[in-house]
Amino acid sequence: MKVANLLGERFKDAPKDCSIESHALMMRGGYMKHMANGIYSLYMPTKRITRKIEQIIREEMDAIDGQEVMFPVVMPASLWEESGRYYSIGSEMARFKDRSGNGVVLGMTHEEAAVHLARDTAKSYADFPFMIYQIQTKFRDEPRARGGLIRVREFTMKDAYSFHTSQADLETYYQRAFDAYNRIFSRCGCKNFISVQSDSGMMGGSISHEFMLLTEVGEDTLAICDCGYSANMEAAAVILENIPGEVQALTKVDTPDVKTIDDLTAFLKIDAKQLCKAVVYRKNEDDSLVVAFIRGDLEVNETKLRNYLGFEIHPAAELTADSGVVPGFIGPVGMSKDIVTVFDASLKGIEALVCGGNAVDTHYTGMNIKRDVGDVTYVDVAKAFAGGICPNCGKPHIRVEKGIEIGNIFQLGQKYTKSMEMTYLDENGERQYPIMGCYGIGVGRLCASICQESRDKFGPIWPMSIAPWQVQVCNLRVDDAAVTETAEKLYADLQAAGVEVLYDDRDIRPGAMFADADLLGVPVRVIVSPKTLAEGCVEIAARDKSFRENVPVAEALDWLRERVAAMLAEYR
Repeated sequence: MKVANLLGERFKDAPKDCSIESHALMMRGGYMKHMANGIYSLYMPTKRITRKIEQIIREEMDAIDGQEVMFPVVMPASLWEESGRYYSIGSEMARFKDRSGNGVVLGMTHEEAAVHLARDTAKSYADFPFMIYQIQTKFRDEPRARGGLIRVREFTMKDAYSFHTSQADLETYYQRAFDAYNRIFSRCGCKNFISVQSDSGMMGGSISHEFMLLTEVGEDTLAICDCGYSANMEAAAVILENIPGEVQALTKVDTPDVKTIDDLTAFLKIDAKQLCKAVVYRKNEDDSLVVAFIRGDLEVNETKLRNYLGFEIHPAAELTADSGVVPGFIGPVGMSKDIVTVFDASLKGIEALVCGGNAVDTHYTGMNIKRDVGDVTYVDVAKAFAGGICPNCGKPHIRVEKGIEIGNIFQLGQKYTKSMEMTYLDENGERQYPIMGCYGIGVGRLCASICQESRDKFGPIWPMSIAPWQVQVCNLRVDDAAVTETAEKLYADLQAAGVEVLYDDRDIRPGAMFADADLLGVPVRVIVSPKTLAEGCVEIAARDKSFRENVPVAEALDWLRERVAAMLAEYR
């Protein structure tokens, strides 16, 4: 391929709406073009990169006995009604009517389609286990599209679904998939990635892991310990030291205009750990109140709270006098039984707490939950924090880092097979529901995440395993017959040798040519110029600056073939 014929422009500056470096570099480098919010067209370099990522994924999925299939993008609404997700998923799913008036949806994930494909086909225990996968376009009407290909509305994804006759068999396969994912990300050139325990979200299931690329621009927050523990903040357990204190009498205290935690701790000269803080939400379905009580120094993890409640909630933005609570002075003593209350485990065992008095300018001191409220159920709905106690090693070594989710795996159980009535006959002729696993990787997101990790201020530094081309030949003097003859011969010889090569023979300044080459990020660059030819050599350099040397023209082809092969071998 010649740069002169390559569709797409390269720019010195990025559009103003690029929020992270990978987005800016991929827009500047002619990798993609914005069409609508969260929707992009991809130019040839990106397509070549993603095709290589897909091939790596295919090889690893095939190696764990995956069968590649293809599901429809458009599915009947009735299929999603069977699983119940047609109603439980909100506006992220695109719903519309076809010309006959039938409800249809655009696929944002394909659990329902996988069950539809397999049911009535896998009828006997002898047909199990199996795994089916696809690499296909999906649409999710994401409200927070950002970061270029990091978070989009239309995207290409590898999604896989395994079916089993026992939990033990699922767990064995889950580990195979886990290992395959580690190989996929390593082969694609990811360096700083980890797996973390996660929340299953809309997918369902009890056990799930996310694979995270650690980066300061990640939108996921992770709780990590050096002992090996790691979890998404949404799923991270919070372990706290016991601070029971001494039993005190329940005492009403006047606290005029003291409504915030900071005001209250200053007014009473106490630590926030002695407070029972109230955080108020509303149930999405009917706007009724939900109050979560938690220790004053902690924050509520809304995902944990939703999972415990079993229904969707949203923060109560404004509370009026007739809402049933007194804003700024909310406490559990004497609270209406009509209000759903949740008590975080951080409050368990504390003998004396300060809480709102459910009256204006009033708080209680000495509040004892068992004595003054009654028997309550304590649950972990707190958000993990830096310096927290690790649930694995028991040391206060939790640190908080940011990451981009590049893959996820779930043990779905029988959520979909039961709701969609997929059954098989076991060895005893009894009808059973299969157990499922689910395994996803966003191809475009992985591409952009690698760009985010492997770059400098001049452009991406693509790993050899997924680079759009392996070698770029730069002709610095197209008007010099010897330079052009050498460059074009090397270009032709590399192509004939099976090396993926990009050739820049444009009549432009060397600085502009090198700037474009940096943006294209090809791992190995060959510079043909009058200066090096005078010595009978070409200059060969790595995009990551790991090597630069002059190589005799007669040896350049073999030198490049060997170097490309060696660099590819690093990702096997």
